[in-house]
Order: sequence, then C-alpha cells, then structure tokens
Amino acid sequence: MTAEAVQAAAPRPAETPSASAPTDGERPLRIAMLTYKGNPFCGGQGVYVRHLSRELARLGHTVDVIGAQPYPVLDAVDPARSGSGAVTLTELPSLDLYRQPDPFRTPGRDEFRDWIDGLEVATMWTGGFPEPLSFSLRARRHLAAHRGRFDVVHDNQTLGYGLLGGPDALGAPLVTTIHHPITVDRRLDLAAAQGFKRRASVRRWYGFTRMQKRVARRLPSVLTVSGSSRQEIVEDLGVHPGRIHVVPIGADTDLFSPDPAVPEVPGRIVTTSSADVPLKGLIHLVEALAKVRTENPEAHLVVVGKRADDGPVAAAIERLGLSGAIEFVKGISDAALVDLVRGAQVACVPSLYEGFSLPAAEAMATGTPLLATTGGAIPEVAGPDGETCLAVPPGDAGALAAGLLRLLGDEGLRRRLGAAGRERVLARFTWRQAAIGTAERYREAIARQAAGAAVRATGRR
Repeated sequence: MTAEAVQAAAPRPAETPSASAPTDGERPLRIAMLTYKGNPFCGGQGVYVRHLSRELARLGHTVDVIGAQPYPVLDAVDPARSGSGAVTLTELPSLDLYRQPDPFRTPGRDEFRDWIDGLEVATMWTGGFPEPLSFSLRARRHLAAHRGRFDVVHDNQTLGYGLLGGPDALGAPLVTTIHHPITVDRRLDLAAAQGFKRRASVRRWYGFTRMQKRVARRLPSVLTVSGSSRQEIVEDLGVHPGRIHVVPIGADTDLFSPDPAVPEVPGRIVTTSSADVPLKGLIHLVEALAKVRTENPEAHLVVVGKRADDGPVAAAIERLGLSGAIEFVKGISDAALVDLVRGAQVACVPSLYEGFSLPAAEAMATGTPLLATTGGAIPEVAGPDGETCLAVPPGDAGALAAGLLRLLGDEGLRRRLGAAGRERVLARFTWRQAAIGTAERYREAIARQAAGAAVRATGRR
C-alpha cells in the first residue's frame, strides 16, 4: 500500500559511498538501477525501486537510481544499519507529457532537445505510449557516457530497444525485472473496452508491448516476483524459462507492523486500487459492499487511490447508493496509511490479476486480516485459504460479500488470520530478503559476462 502513500518528509541527501565490504563478504557492487516511471505514489514500480535500493545499500552496495518523471522518492540509508552503502538519484528527464494538471500536453518549441524528444511527442500524438522506448534510448546514451562506472545495470521493466546490445552497449551486464507482462493488462483492458473506437485506442496505447516482447526474448537474465509471473513471462513474452529467476519482494515490516494502541474501526474495509483500472477488480468490491450493507449497515470501504469522476466504478457507486459508504484517500503520509490499515477490520485485495500484490503483504504485516482473490500470484503471497487469509475467486462479488460478512462477524477469526498473516510475511516476504536474492543474481550476471569475455579473448588468441 506504500504505492499510494506520500512520504511525509522530503528525501534526505544521499550518503557518500564507501568501499567497505557488503554483508555477503564479497566486494561491494556499483549498481545502475533504471526506472522509467519511478513515482512510488501511483504504482508498484516506484515502491520496488524505493525499497530495493535502500536494502541493497544496507547490504553495502552503491545504487545509482536513474529515473524519469515522475522521479523516484528514495530513502536515505542510516550508517548504523548498513554496510556503508549509499543510494543516489540521477534524473534523466523526459518531456513529462503526462504530468498534472495538463496531461497529453504539446511541449513548447524550446523544450525539444533532440530527436528522442521528437519521437516521444510523435508517439503520443498518434495515441501510443512512448516512455519505455524513449527512456531506454536516453538511458543507453547516459550509460555509454559513464562506461566503467557500474558493475551491473538493473532495468526495472523498461524493456526498450535502447537496452539491447549487451555490456558492449551499456558498459555493464544487464539484469531486468519484469513484475508481470503488461500484455496481461492489455488483455483485461481490451475485455473491458466498449465499442470499436475504444478498443482501437486501447490497442494503440499498448503498442509498446510488441517491443517489450522482442526485447524480453533477447535478455540474458530476467528477475520476477512470483511463480505465477514467471509462467506468464514464458507464455506471453516467449522468454526461455532457464533465463527467469523468481526473487519475491516484500513489505517494509518495520513500517507495516501491528500497534494495539490503534483502535479498530467497526465495519472498516480497506483496499488499494485505482478506480479506472479493470485489473484491480474494484467494481466487484463495490458491488459486494452493497450486499454486505444489507446485513451489516456499519460496513464501509476506504479506498487508497484515486477516485474516477466517471466510468464503471463511479457509475456503480451512484447506482448502488454507496456515495456515503465509500471514501477515497490519496496523498496521506506513510504513518497515516499504516494506521488506516491497522484500524481496519478487513483488508481486501479484489484484483482479477496480480504479479505479486504488495497491498496483500503490507496488510498482512500489520496483522490486519486479509480477504483476497486467487487472481494471478495473490495465493503465493496470501497463503492458504482459512490459514493466513480468506480466499475467493476473482470477479465474484457474491463470494467477496460472503467473505466480508464472515470476517466482520467473527472477531476470533480476524485475530487468528491476522497473526498468521504477519508470521507468513516475516518468514517469506521482506525487502532485505529481496535484496539478498537480487544481489546474488547480479553476481551471477557479472560472472557470466566475465566468463564470456575470457572465452572470446581465448578465441582471438
């Protein structure tokens, strides 16, 4: 749920890198972490970059996050808790075509700097999404200008043509994270689109997925966050299974933790969702709430995310008379968000599909009982039905309503599931564990590149 929170304080200055050894006993790595969309308040990619970079630095590595607008928010690293690594931010500006309050804007003539800017605007004008390609081209140019500065390049799901060419082009071996194939989003958005014009617009917007398929098949090392995502990457993108490694991510268990001093609010259900994204399944939770309130009038929903002024969710809220029972919150601090989750009687993940589900892990880490669908990788995070969560089929408002009524009416069940859920997260899904697993893959990529270089040198001799 951190993805929808606003950090209360501005990022602190980055620390000075140190040459001390990381916690695995080997030399510290110099990591370039690329993120074309790094804002941690509107999507999981920014959350990933923020927490993974911090934990890698705590292991002793130096991480330079290279990102475009909206720029990542990064955490300073406490020397007392780290191996003297550091996190820095390098801004690689785009034309910021989707900024608020003027998204899809046409830049002024004086804003254009080079042909990449022209390509970015032309793609937007024709209804496409240009950022993965344009960012990859800028990142390639930046990395070439800083050849020898990094030991490894870590791409966070850009999958743009500019990242092809291997170490000779980028100056270091490449490791890529694919949280889940965006082709899944494309399918669900097309299924929800009504009318020929809308479907044509969706197809054009997702035109970049053709590039991502081509790039993904040529990548030497792919990280993903769950077994479900791994299978989707094989099937949708055609990546060889032997090149894909599962490194689960996790919750910030220091921040997302139980606090008995926070009172439970009767009837509160909390979820994280964007109202206009079909994949998140919010409309089914809205329909379930209407059913629940016929038996439990106290039931109400707090949505951490942006409220859409129109669309299917807004229409359902109006049709079902739920305007007074559903609240959308956005722009709250991390501390306020955690207390919001702690005070809920139920946390709900109604998604049709998730590549991992950070909201599930974060809710479980607070000890709040979880009701979740079985869409995508959610069961890998939430665990067995009746042991660490209640699980229901995706897209089933009736099943969601039954699960909500069961949890709201059974305090003993809530306490049991909440405690078991936190134990599951502590054992399996922490950012420190994610950083350790990721660093292992970095070293494998570096060793593979060194071995390949040695073979080529032998052949030349």
